[in-house]
Amino acid sequence: MEADVHEGYGLALVSVWIELVVWTDGRWFRWSSGRTSISGRPVYSFTPALDVVTAARRIADRYNELRRNHPCSPHFLGEES
Repeated sequence: MEADVHEGYGLALVSVWIELVVWTDGRWFRWSSGRTSISGRPVYSFTPALDVVTAARRIADRYNELRRNHPCSPHFLGEES
């Protein structure tokens, strides 16, 4: 899985796929679950940073879900016609 990593202000952000940015403050991993609350706000998934295996599995599940819903465009892959 390719990703872009950015850091600053005590956070590390990993841009994984369309609508999937994972960030951590060293204590928690957080990412958008794709759901919204009753008030219309995004609902975030989170896992303690010490539980890397669970975080990786849950993030991979979200990644696979998004890949099904947002396949990579041929332009992005360098396969322009």
